[in-house]
Amino acid sequence: MIYGILFEKIQDKDFPVGYYYAHISSLGLTTHGFGIEGAKKAAKDLICLWMADKTAKER
Repeated sequence: MIYGILFEKIQDKDFPVGYYYAHISSLGLTTHGFGIEGAKKAAKDLICLWMADKTAKER
């Protein structure tokens, strides 16, 4: 499956500089990572975990 990911630079002063949110709105999930590539990897990892959880619950 293909999921769209929306990246948003984190502006929160309590967060380290250079981090981005990765929103996977179709699944209602959000994660973050350093730079867009870090956020993209975190989003892919989160999607895999979400899918594994859904699959395990169906058994």
